[in-house]
Amino acid sequence: MQNPKPRIAFLTGATGFVGSHLAEELVQRGSYDEVRCLIRSRFKWLGGVSGITPVRATLGDLERLWKALDGVTHVYHLGGVTRAPDWRTFQKNNVQATLTLLGAVAQAAPGTIERVVVTSSLAAVGRGAEDVADETAPLDPVSRYGKSKAQMEQALAERHDMTASFHEKLPITVVRPPAVYGPRDADLFDFFQAVDRRVCPVVGGGDGRVSLVYAKDLARGVAEAAEAENTAGETYFLGGRAQSCTWNEVKAAATDALGHGALTVPVPGPLVGAVGAASEAWGWLSGSYPPLNREKAREIRHACTVCSSEKARADFGYAPATSLAEGVAETIRWYREEEWL
Repeated sequence: MQNPKPRIAFLTGATGFVGSHLAEELVQRGSYDEVRCLIRSRFKWLGGVSGITPVRATLGDLERLWKALDGVTHVYHLGGVTRAPDWRTFQKNNVQATLTLLGAVAQAAPGTIERVVVTSSLAAVGRGAEDVADETAPLDPVSRYGKSKAQMEQALAERHDMTASFHEKLPITVVRPPAVYGPRDADLFDFFQAVDRRVCPVVGGGDGRVSLVYAKDLARGVAEAAEAENTAGETYFLGGRAQSCTWNEVKAAATDALGHGALTVPVPGPLVGAVGAASEAWGWLSGSYPPLNREKAREIRHACTVCSSEKARADFGYAPATSLAEGVAETIRWYREEEWL
């Protein structure tokens, strides 16, 4: 009797915020004989994760990449950048790197690959939906990040039919998370830090709605999308347990977890751009590119921030379990343990 082929996962972006949670999820699920994680230099959040096989390479190192992809059955592509000061960086890391990886997969693992999951973003939709975005919404991004994710998706659709890519069969599933929060997150941390300091700026009166997904729920959903038989060639939004919440509700969950209140400081919509520009200028002086910048301000003001996960629920039973209160409390607990707060 012939032994079944080993199930091997290959993950990019594994040292990042969401990628590290996905690496943990893949190991804990027990679905794979091996979980290979592409690591450029530092292990970062993977330092305490046992059960992974580190692969020291970059997507530009094709010889090592082909070797690492040999025998792989599932590819999870989370690598990329979420903020950068110029378009070239987004295009190189989010568009070209994705196509490079898919080309390598098609050449290195044509006989074993079962699924490739590529991560996009709600930001790719931009103005394409007025209230709640679903997978039928057109792509009309308002930021460079959103534009790079939209170009990536369009490249997949134009070059391949999503189920027969390059020269070999390559079943692709695209997942689009909205804003993600949880332990290890450095972007929404600024919001929680402001609440901890008892002064919380919010756009408008804090009643604007946003879809938020807890990182561990997202990781579970990405793995489920990869392992379902009916998701090849499809695109899915993966939001949180509640379709949306207001920033006032996020603030309330944070004050409950912190054990003290915070003054809400409304920021008028037209001033958001100025705040983003000032934050960007300060980042330039301090040698970093901040989470709140002019591009992010444009998304806050003009892009759709709410998505529906109904298609994912219907197709593969996606059911995020973490409530906003639970997720925020766990996130703040982690920030305190790591002395971020």
